[in-house]
Amino acid sequence: MSSKESNEVTIKVISTKEELVKILADKKFKRGREFSLDDYYFIPNDIDKDKLSTREILSKAVIIRYIIDENKIIQKITFKRKNIDEKGNILSQDSINCDIKDIEDAKRLFEAIGYSEIMNIKENDIIYYKNNFELALKFVKNGDLLIEVETEENTEWDTIDKIKKIIDELDLPIEKNNYFIKKAENELNKILKR
Repeated sequence: MSSKESNEVTIKVISTKEELVKILADKKFKRGREFSLDDYYFIPNDIDKDKLSTREILSKAVIIRYIIDENKIIQKITFKRKNIDEKGNILSQDSINCDIKDIEDAKRLFEAIGYSEIMNIKENDIIYYKNNFELALKFVKNGDLLIEVETEENTEWDTIDKIKKIIDELDLPIEKNNYFIKKAENELNKILKR
């Protein structure tokens, strides 16, 4: 089992993939590794979805993940905790991860202890990098094109404010008024028709 503390900025892209890739190439970013995520969100059966906000529902969710990263398959259970202020800014977050051997066994286990699958989010990611600065292009199936950048300790982008500054300086085609797109909340809102 492992745990990870980091903060991230996630921004919606307002151009096509092709336009964004050309802009990144013009800015001397190099294409790095690619990976895919297949996330299954499970919540306790006794949750009253009509009485809880989307954020409250997701705070109780367990994610069963199937990742293909450079032809290596990674399967794990993840639980995320986010500290979000009244404006929707993510102040801090951490995750607890546990590697598993079989995703289907994990699903059956959670169903047996009173959880049910509420949604499945699939995405393909491509890492772009320049001078040790990395950003991930996230292609959410039937969803948005996003850019995600995580804070890195002991670097020049170790805080959210520093990441925002770097992203602003890059002048990418993004929605600049929201640096904290919450992919899972957006997708669950579609399912719950909120």
